[in-house]
Amino acid sequence: MTTSRRALLSGFLAMPLVPLSEAVAFGQEALPLTRACADGDEPTPAREAGPFFKPNSPLKQDLYLEAPRGERITVAGYVLDDRCRPTSRSLVEIWQADENGEYDRSGFRLRGHQFADEQGRWWFNTVVPALYPGRTRHFHFRVQRPGGVVLTTQLFFPGEPGNARDRIFDETLLMTISPAGDGQFARFDFVV
Repeated sequence: MTTSRRALLSGFLAMPLVPLSEAVAFGQEALPLTRACADGDEPTPAREAGPFFKPNSPLKQDLYLEAPRGERITVAGYVLDDRCRPTSRSLVEIWQADENGEYDRSGFRLRGHQFADEQGRWWFNTVVPALYPGRTRHFHFRVQRPGGVVLTTQLFFPGEPGNARDRIFDETLLMTISPAGDGQFARFDFVV
């Protein structure tokens, strides 16, 4: 029996802070190139916002309702400082292509933001973005701890054929992904 995204998210939320390097205990296999937080570590690499960023996204975590035909995925992680301490109330914003590879340019479909909880955790329930010409599969994120500088970056899917051809791709921005009975569960910890 395959575990659901909800069960994986519940397990993630019930656990104490587990850096991605220790995610195997959470039932995920950490990718060898995925940057894990270590005391004094470098921040998560920045990437361009791209032409489809829109300010003032709504406060929401459940984006999948806006793309009911898309494959569901829950994307979750922590916001940490460079000493691996969780940063509560950090702003985490996402925007992405839909199940057809298109971005909503007039509204806020598949766009949202939230604030990390007291333990630095964040998550979005959304859909896997479709490919579109010239890019590999990815999510866009902006992350800002209270009083900090805004990090704009992109997260990528492991094993995508387009990764090697995408000029923005960075292997340290690969999410760790686990299959779930009702989609996928992805994990990435931002260091800001």
